[in-house]
Amino acid sequence: MSNAFLSDSKPVTSCQICGSKPLQSLIFLGYVPPVNDMHDLGSTPELEARFPLELLRCEKCTLVQIGYEVDPKVLFPHTYPYLSGTTRILRDNFKNLAEETQQLFKMKASDLVIDIGANDGTLLKPFQELGFKVLGVEPSQAAELAISRGIPMVKAYFSQGSARNIADQHGQARVVTAANVFAHIKDVHEVVEGIKALLSPDGIFISESHYLLDLIETLQYDTIYHEHLRYYSVNSLVNLFKQHGLEIIRVKRIPTHGGSIRVYSARIGSYPVDDSVPQCLQNEEMFGLTTGSAFQSFRSRVIQSKLELLKLLYEIKSSGARVYGIGAPSRASTLINYVGLDDGLVDYIMEVSSSHKLNKYIPGTRVAVVDEKKLYLDQPEYVLLYSWHIAEELAQNLRGHGFKGKFIVPLPTPRVLTMTPELA
Repeated sequence: MSNAFLSDSKPVTSCQICGSKPLQSLIFLGYVPPVNDMHDLGSTPELEARFPLELLRCEKCTLVQIGYEVDPKVLFPHTYPYLSGTTRILRDNFKNLAEETQQLFKMKASDLVIDIGANDGTLLKPFQELGFKVLGVEPSQAAELAISRGIPMVKAYFSQGSARNIADQHGQARVVTAANVFAHIKDVHEVVEGIKALLSPDGIFISESHYLLDLIETLQYDTIYHEHLRYYSVNSLVNLFKQHGLEIIRVKRIPTHGGSIRVYSARIGSYPVDDSVPQCLQNEEMFGLTTGSAFQSFRSRVIQSKLELLKLLYEIKSSGARVYGIGAPSRASTLINYVGLDDGLVDYIMEVSSSHKLNKYIPGTRVAVVDEKKLYLDQPEYVLLYSWHIAEELAQNLRGHGFKGKFIVPLPTPRVLTMTPELA
């Protein structure tokens, strides 16, 4: 890894929204490698970069944020392996997003929809099928896959400069979307100004991000990794957008990634503010996100969960049983490295045959990612569900394909999944 990349990585010492400091530490999860730093099976172990992984909170504007910025060229290489189209729940969610947006804002066929961090074009496809003009912005090789599917793409990192170039060449957009990337890009103020440059006067910016309330309530510490620079509440987004002449006009909680929030925003006064906005702010106040009381027990709950998972795995491994992992989402890397789920505890991790992560090692370990077919051939006694937020659905699929063993759900409370008649 280039020293130039490492020199562009730095600690976060002040709030990314309001600049306040010092920031309150919520939890430190150790020194963790980038989630996409996956080495080929059989390769000789070499020096591996690791970065501090800490969650911080600003008491002034309430933003929860990561404690260390890693250079985006490290986090999002051109060989970035993630493809959003491989996940059914995301495909269904983006179809819902397109239909909902069309109905809410009476869009015309001439309207342009621009997606930031468009990946393989999965979000834009349903907009295109509804007859709208679409354009994606994506720096990785996933852009080529989108282009091959007939979705126009600009292959670039998003910035204020690239946004202005796009607006000059393609015109302004009625809708700009950023699903699971709005919390990922450095310098959030430049990002918002870039989005404003893309938006027509009546334009709507729609973001989808992990929702801080769900993260804390269901102990999703595995969603804390270096790609996620910020963990938004509606209150923190209100504070951010206000600085740029924008306001939130509608919010909706959605099930993706174990609990996310879809936020519609526009220039102040452009649209009426839906009742969902003050209702969500009230919920955050009652939960303790705004005052900070919701975080008081978070660290101790995370530690307790780690100990319970190790205890469960100790008992299983002591009996001589085998444990395979299923799925290698980015969130799995934090869980694996923080808990210490090395190849002494988990023999292999399974991925579908089309996955770009096959025949690699999980970052920070020598746990091999192999074809899911091995699960059905070997029939281990247990599988550990790293995509635990869809445990029931995943278990049904695995059972339907012929897996006969038991299922371990690692979070929020480690357990062996109780078998319903449908899963038995």
